[in-house]
Amino acid sequence: MKRLLLLIVLSSYFLLSPVSAQTWRSFNTHNSQILDDNILSITIDRRGALWVGTTQGLCGMKDNVWTDYTAENQKLRNQFVNCVVTEGRRLWIGTDDYGIIELNNGRWTEHDEETRRLNMKYIRDIAVDHQGVKWIGVTLSGLVQFDGVNWTKYTSDDSGLLSDFILCVVVDRRDRKWIGTNDGLCVFDGSRWTSYTTKNSRLPHDICLSIAIDNDNVKWVGTLEGLCRIEGEKWTVYTSDNSPLPGDQVNGLAFDEEGLLWMATDGGVAVFDCKDRWDVFPADGKVLPRCMFQEVCIGKDGERWFGTDEKGLFRLTGYKGFPEENPAGADESQVAEAAGQAESATPDKPAKPGKKEASGSSPDGNEGNERVKLTPFLADGYITISMGSPVAELTFYDAAGEEVRKVPKYKSGGRLPIAKMKKGTYTVKVKTAKGTRTVKFTLK
Repeated sequence: MKRLLLLIVLSSYFLLSPVSAQTWRSFNTHNSQILDDNILSITIDRRGALWVGTTQGLCGMKDNVWTDYTAENQKLRNQFVNCVVTEGRRLWIGTDDYGIIELNNGRWTEHDEETRRLNMKYIRDIAVDHQGVKWIGVTLSGLVQFDGVNWTKYTSDDSGLLSDFILCVVVDRRDRKWIGTNDGLCVFDGSRWTSYTTKNSRLPHDICLSIAIDNDNVKWVGTLEGLCRIEGEKWTVYTSDNSPLPGDQVNGLAFDEEGLLWMATDGGVAVFDCKDRWDVFPADGKVLPRCMFQEVCIGKDGERWFGTDEKGLFRLTGYKGFPEENPAGADESQVAEAAGQAESATPDKPAKPGKKEASGSSPDGNEGNERVKLTPFLADGYITISMGSPVAELTFYDAAGEEVRKVPKYKSGGRLPIAKMKKGTYTVKVKTAKGTRTVKFTLK
């Protein structure tokens, strides 16, 4: 039975998605005590407290109570807090003018001398390795290592660092430092440097804005022109042209407890199962406002937090993840896979052009070597269609062979609403550069 979907607007700050019980809430200077609507960093500590770095300083929230930390440390007032990193109960705070500041059980420690000596203004990111060593990325001034006693600086003049303009730093399982710069990606194992650019790798752009590492030690790099997956020698690139990625500028990346990759982009928010399924929340003024999403952080109890450049902070709760491929109650007639054994297209390997569709072919005609799979989620009011090619033209025909619907640019794996369609059996013609396939489903 089709389920009627009801969209309920709770307030101007609460929105329900029609496909699940998920809820978005915004926090801004008009409806909360957050210091500024330009969010530069978000962190959750082990107590579950939220720490938010803004262009006006540092604030936090615990049990729905906001705290203004600029009242405790005047140096944070009107200060760009570009990163906040937790290490046990200790907080490492990266600022524009005062370098690195520590907060440990209410005690503030500043490093004024080291900031002057090493020119550590404009700290962009901080990573802590498995030995507790801090790796500090400084915009315009290189990489700084701090082992608790000694400070060591690396620049493009005296090391294998590609650029002194550091944008992000992440440590992998082998304690290798992955450093995103405005001139490419660097890897440092403590003695040897390795560099990747658009000239010697599949990196989609030399400006590397974000890095995340999954449970299999696979690296994911967000750049100015797309997302890159690095597994050994294999590189895969995802862009808005070959995937549902809502924006090519991938500013923030984070993995949740289920291993799903969350992304903050210039076109909105996306989540990817790292295989073939995506959920996208576009910044189109409907559920999410038109703005730049630049930070993402995974919180407790399934909370996902996102920072924007001008609309404040957003929290997503109640996200249920991806349904099973073949949900309970779906009989075999509801899941159809077209024949054809051709190799699927991937971002690494474009699809080979197939035969052109014959003029006047019937909706049931199959040509070329495309591979297609339709999976229905009838109770939730949508279907998904996966194919080898990234984009297809879909044409729906009813049982009488009449055309009832057309989707000119459908991205593989995307959710396709069917709640408003009449009950009956439908044939879907899937046309891609590799050929044409038809699949059927029954809407009961």
